[in-house]
Amino acid sequence: MKKNILLLIFLIPLLSFTQAKKLYRKAIKATNPKDKIELFTQVIKLEPKNFNAYFQRGIAKNDIGDYYGAMMDYSKIIIYRPDADSYYNRGNSKFSLEDYSGAKQDYESALKLDPQFFDALYNLAYSKYYLEDYISSIVDLSNIIKAIPTEYKAYTQRANALLALKKYKLALQDFSMAVLINPSEDTYYDRGLTHLNINYYKQAKNDFKKCLSYNSKNVSAYFYLGASHLLLGKYDKALSNFTTTLKYDALDYEAILGLALTYYKMNDIENAKLYLKKAQTMLSPNIKRDSTIELFADTYWYKNQFYFFKQNFEMLSKLAN
Repeated sequence: MKKNILLLIFLIPLLSFTQAKKLYRKAIKATNPKDKIELFTQVIKLEPKNFNAYFQRGIAKNDIGDYYGAMMDYSKIIIYRPDADSYYNRGNSKFSLEDYSGAKQDYESALKLDPQFFDALYNLAYSKYYLEDYISSIVDLSNIIKAIPTEYKAYTQRANALLALKKYKLALQDFSMAVLINPSEDTYYDRGLTHLNINYYKQAKNDFKKCLSYNSKNVSAYFYLGASHLLLGKYDKALSNFTTTLKYDALDYEAILGLALTYYKMNDIENAKLYLKKAQTMLSPNIKRDSTIELFADTYWYKNQFYFFKQNFEMLSKLAN
């Protein structure tokens, strides 16, 4: 009898171990994140220090937007067995929660454990960008570019940091490098915006046309192509672009305002007044009270083409009254 009891004592842990392995394999193969979480939870109940299960469960929780839950799983690993991947993943969860300071600390911890962890360095630079530490962000991205000269995303993000510092020509150089390395919808679009914002309208037009050659349904590209054509005095093309924008998004009041400005420049006052009224009505039901230019303070026209917009808006408003 004593031998049988002894055999059971040794057999129970062995069965638990075998069951845990089966559940772990099943969880790895599962495609539904919620199924993964349930299975990894069962593994952890059988093996409370199975840190691989915590790590994989953290990934699954992150995938369904349970960032706090993911952070707790990564933290469990970090307490007992800190590693670069767990710090990196916890940093990503914090970043998703807009805790950029916390994310920055975790990416720095990951890099202390693995100085060649370039994904962590990129995300560290991204966190610093959101914390408005643009110079330090640029330094990190420059280090990535030095190590991996073909990493176009590093050029793009460094360009964004340079734009924040109003270093427009340097930013344009980086966007151009991104286009050279990876000509695509996104890289042409990013460079087009920069060209447009520094009043290189012809170059902006060319970039947005290239962008649309990769994706003919990019609504924003149609709008900015329309803006480029309007500012170049190509009014018929601007009308076409803004009209296409509205086919995809009938509530795009910036495109409606673009039509008002374009018709005004074409001396089609009736249509200009019609579209101005439409834009005003969409933003405020009380047009008379809210007919000042400040109504459009959040638009591209007000923020990026203020003097052009102010001059034409004032003249159009007088005609509309």
